[in-house]
Amino acid sequence: MSYLAIGVMSGTSLDGIDLALCRFTTSDTRWKYEVLAAITVEYSSIWKSKLQDAPTLSAQDFLLLHNEYGCYIGDLINEFLRGKEQPSLVASHGHTIFHQPTKKFTFQLGHGASIAATTGISTISDFRSLDVALGGQGAPLVPMGDKHLFSEFDYCLNIGGFANISQQLNGEQLAFDICPANIILNQLALSKDQEHDINGAIGAAGQVNPALLSKLNNLPYYQQKYPKSLGREWVETQIMPLLMNSGLSIEDQAATIYEHITDQISLNLGAKGKLLVTGGGAHNTFLVQKLKTKTTCEISIPEHNLINFKEALIFAFLGVLAFKGEINVMATITGSSTDNIGGTLTRMPTKV
Repeated sequence: MSYLAIGVMSGTSLDGIDLALCRFTTSDTRWKYEVLAAITVEYSSIWKSKLQDAPTLSAQDFLLLHNEYGCYIGDLINEFLRGKEQPSLVASHGHTIFHQPTKKFTFQLGHGASIAATTGISTISDFRSLDVALGGQGAPLVPMGDKHLFSEFDYCLNIGGFANISQQLNGEQLAFDICPANIILNQLALSKDQEHDINGAIGAAGQVNPALLSKLNNLPYYQQKYPKSLGREWVETQIMPLLMNSGLSIEDQAATIYEHITDQISLNLGAKGKLLVTGGGAHNTFLVQKLKTKTTCEISIPEHNLINFKEALIFAFLGVLAFKGEINVMATITGSSTDNIGGTLTRMPTKV
């Protein structure tokens, strides 16, 4: 069986929207994938402001933005697919605005019906809500893709807005958010009038502050057992006050955050094994080199498309599983009461 789907991903670091046109084939329960085309569309300053301000909107304005953002995603898909083979499915993660699973709610902006209406393609969106309603974290979801598409690795580490990891342990797939990453590094870079800390230059120019590092590494989240996940709200209440009250330069704050990120990642790796590193952080040579000094795992940095588009690829895969009516969310990972099929399907009529 062969399935052609497009995965759409927007991360918490506000880098842009990833679109990946993927083909999946299966036989004897084994899956193979091919990324046929992929692109990242950077957010304009207007869209960055809209997404950053979304949590403060009135209910009416929030719903209007939900629809507007869905139409915007649909327009990007239409442009991206021009001249390409048309997929039968769009799988859109949306942009996370709220994520508070302990209060049983999460919200990913980007109305699936608006995407489907704009593209004319059946769309699966809202992958996390059912799992949260079932008592789970609604995250991370990518490990289902790691299990089926990247089983040759002992660990799959994604360094995006947050660093998260998935691994096989005693025959079970386990995964969780480790710590914040680019969501903070990008914010510090903005203080230096830069979009990103390219190759870790800002952090490399600073000095690690032991007092701040100790406060970061001793935050209660890191002592919690998995399943567990992080969101923007946690960063704003737990991390940013420590940085703002530190009295340190931006460079020293960044240097300490790099130390914190690599400390936390290394603590969650075994003594050996094959480690796949993807996400925007895989391009950050300072971050990767620092990580290499703290682990004896064999680190694999894949080709460009896989670094940048692994999450979009996997959400396309999760969409295919949902479309087939197969489980795509594992309770052992999210902590929900049962495995489930995440995603809301807006089905367009078949064109004859």
